[in-house]
Amino acid sequence: MEDAALRLRTLAEQLLGVPLPVRIRAWDGSEGGPPGAPTLVVRNRRALRRLLFKPGELGLARAWVAGDLDIDGDLYTALDLMSELIWERAEDAPRPSLRDPETRTAVRELLSLAGPLLLPPAPPAEEVSRRSGPLHTKIRDRQAISHHYDVGNDFYELVLGPSMVYSCAYWESPDASLEDAQRDKLELICRKLELRPGQRLLDVGCGWGSLAVHAAREHGVQVVGVTLSQEQAAYARKRIADEGLTDRIEIRVQDYRDVRDGPYDAISSVGMAEHVGSERYLEYAHALHALLKPGGRLLNHQIARRPVGDEDAYSVDAFIDAYVFPDGELAPVGRTVSLLEESGFEVRDVEAIREHYALTLRRWVANLEDAWPAALRMVSPGRARVWRLYMAASALAFERNRIGVNQVLAVRTPDSGASGLPLRARDWR
Repeated sequence: MEDAALRLRTLAEQLLGVPLPVRIRAWDGSEGGPPGAPTLVVRNRRALRRLLFKPGELGLARAWVAGDLDIDGDLYTALDLMSELIWERAEDAPRPSLRDPETRTAVRELLSLAGPLLLPPAPPAEEVSRRSGPLHTKIRDRQAISHHYDVGNDFYELVLGPSMVYSCAYWESPDASLEDAQRDKLELICRKLELRPGQRLLDVGCGWGSLAVHAAREHGVQVVGVTLSQEQAAYARKRIADEGLTDRIEIRVQDYRDVRDGPYDAISSVGMAEHVGSERYLEYAHALHALLKPGGRLLNHQIARRPVGDEDAYSVDAFIDAYVFPDGELAPVGRTVSLLEESGFEVRDVEAIREHYALTLRRWVANLEDAWPAALRMVSPGRARVWRLYMAASALAFERNRIGVNQVLAVRTPDSGASGLPLRARDWR
């Protein structure tokens, strides 16, 4: 009888219509494929059952999170080699059809190899629970934020490092330290907002308080930070107390839609707008515009995706939606700029920093891998596997220009037309 690895390779290539670019090692110890390539380890037949019950990315994700699938070798290389099979298949690429006799035969053989299919394997516990109700209501948003952020501040410290900044750093060079690059990003935001002592800054989605602390300590502003995460708020408040800044910073567990104490001189929104959703984005933009005083500035730091031919057909990545950012949505940067303008903002500067996020993510992955045993004492193995895969795949997505990240500086320009920005090109550094 043929070994399992050979049978798997043959069936996979028959169904996909292309050669597999990685090796396969099966549960029986058999192995085969391109010499020197990373190895996809199929630890048990349950991995096949997951794929048969849920073909595509979600089935693969469940098998990975559960530990039924693994990678032996460089994770980045493996993901890069498999990206065209998982994320980037061309529209005209061959698709298997059960009307094809050869496809039906291959599926029957795969069913035989997978073993009894009495019931689908239960999804890993790390998968977001069933959601109900309209997208992006306040209750559903709070649940989505809790799923992602309330997994333990100690785990985030391990991944993010002492800065506790969970957004793209700003790199002077690839050899700089993560802490320096994150400090430079915080300073860049403050300079773009032109913060001055005595001003009021609203930090929407304030995370663990890093920007609030930097802005208050280095630029003398009064800061209100809002988050939907109880764990983030508790961490930020302790940090602020330790810094002796409780008289300058207030952290609230509050939805941005419930902030009523404007106007503010400046607003920062860093890595938060991805949670807003396309249906609510204009409402988000209007809310921030209303909270700014005339002449006030908004710095909107947001991940963007590439435009697609049929925007109505866009769907959220299945793995990200189920395991990382429930209900998160990405939009092209042009759409973001248009909606900000539609809400009344004057967009004055757009800086694309895509490569910076790739560097940041690779450092976070290295932090996690270097402290893997400690991570497994803080979170479940499945949760740690989610983060390793999500951050490594995201780093490649930024490097390959599948997604980007942009800082959009906008002004609530007063009726006089005076934007408050200099005439010539700005040097924010």
